[in-house]
Amino acid sequence: MANFLDAKKPTTRALLVGVQTPDMAPGEGTELLGELKELVENLNLSVSSTILVTLRDRQQPKFLIGSGKAAELMAQAKAEGADVIVIDEELSPAQQRNWEEESGLAVIDRQEVILEIFADRAQTREAVLQVALARMEYSLPRLTRAWTHLSRQRGKGSMGGEGETQLENDRRIVRDRIAHLKSEIAQVISQRATQRRKRQRTPVPGMAIVGYTNAGKSSLLNKLTGAQVIAADKLFATLDPTTRQFELPDGRTLLATDTVGFIRRLPHRLVEAFKATLEEVVVADFIIHVLDIANPNVAHHFATTMEVLGELGTADKPAITVFNKVDAADAKTLTLIRAQHPDALFLSVHTGQGMDKLLARCEELALDDNESVDLLIPHNRYDVVAKLHGAGQVRKQESIAEGVRITGRFPSKLAAIFSPFIFLVPTKVPRTPRKKRK
Repeated sequence: MANFLDAKKPTTRALLVGVQTPDMAPGEGTELLGELKELVENLNLSVSSTILVTLRDRQQPKFLIGSGKAAELMAQAKAEGADVIVIDEELSPAQQRNWEEESGLAVIDRQEVILEIFADRAQTREAVLQVALARMEYSLPRLTRAWTHLSRQRGKGSMGGEGETQLENDRRIVRDRIAHLKSEIAQVISQRATQRRKRQRTPVPGMAIVGYTNAGKSSLLNKLTGAQVIAADKLFATLDPTTRQFELPDGRTLLATDTVGFIRRLPHRLVEAFKATLEEVVVADFIIHVLDIANPNVAHHFATTMEVLGELGTADKPAITVFNKVDAADAKTLTLIRAQHPDALFLSVHTGQGMDKLLARCEELALDDNESVDLLIPHNRYDVVAKLHGAGQVRKQESIAEGVRITGRFPSKLAAIFSPFIFLVPTKVPRTPRKKRK
C-alpha cells in the first residue's frame, strides 16, 4: 500500500473528491463526501478542500471520471499544496496507477482510507491479523506502486527488467504472507469457537450490540456492565469484540457483546476478514441495534446496518432498535423518528435516560425461549440449582425432605440439565376389584 503519510512532515494535506453517480439518490454523493472527510480526519490528515464531481454517464476506464476533470483536479491539488488525492469511490489498480503517474502525487480511494484506520486502531492479535490480511489482499494487485524507483522495462527476449523481477518476487512473498495469515486467523476462529462453547456450557442468554460506527455501542456496553471498553467520539474507536456479563433487574445474568461498527461502503474484504468478529452476532439470542439519533444521516445508518445483518443471515433475529443520544436531538427529529419507528426505544447512555426501559425489554426477550417448569432437585445436586438461578427466573423455591422444589422459567438450551428433575405429581391408579370366589 502507498505510504502517503510522511512522518517527516508536520501535516499531510489531502484533496477530497466525491462522486455523484447516476444510480445514486440526489444528495447522496454530498453525504458520502462529508463522511469521507470525517474518515480522513481520523487519520490526522489536513483537508485542503472537498470537491464533488457529478458523472452524467458511466464511469470512465482511465481515471473513473473524465480526463479533463481529472487534470483540473490534479492541478488544483498541486496549487493547494496537497500531498494526497482521496477519491470517494473504489479505484481499480490501473486507475490508481494512472492517477499517480499523471499527478505525481499519492492517490488513494475510500477503501484504503478505511483500511488505514483499521490498521491504526487494531490492538489485539485477532484484529491485527484480520487487518493485515485485508491490507495484503488489497495491495497485491497494486504492488507496482511500490516499485516505481526500479527499472520496469521489459528487456529483450524472455528476460524482464530489474523491476519486473523484483515485482514477481514481491508478489510471491505477499501470497505466502496471505496464506500464513489465513492459517493464523483460522486458529483464532477455532479458539473463539472454543471460548464460545465454554460459555454455552454455562447457558447464559447472550445479546450482541450492533450499529453504525460511533453510534455509542461501546458506551452502552460500559453502562450496562461497568466495563472499561474504549468509547471515544471517533470512527472505529474499537475493533475487537468484547463480551461482558451483567445482572438484569430480575436477578438473571445476561452476556453482552460489543461488535465492530458498520459503515457505508465497507470494503468486502474487511467484512470477510472480520467474519470471526461478526459471528458473535450470529450466535447471539437477540440483537440491540444502536443508532445515533443526532446524526443527520441516521436513516442511511439504519439501512447500512440492516444490509450487513442481512448478509450475515441475522436480519430476522429478535432485535431491539435503540436510538441513542436523545439529549442531543431536537424535538422535531424526535417526533419524526418516533413516528417512523414506533417500537424503538429512545435513550441517552450519557445521562441514563431510558435505560430502565431497555433493561425491561432485555428481560422480555431473554424469557421468550424459556420454559415454565416445576422441578425437584436432589440435595446432592446444588450445582444444578446454582445454574438455574444464574440463567433462568426462579419464581419459587423450597427445601423439602426429597430435595429442593423449584418453580420457574428457564432457557430451552438448559433442558438437558433440568429435564431429569421435572417434578411429576404421582397419580393414583384405580385398583381393579378382585373377583369373588364362587
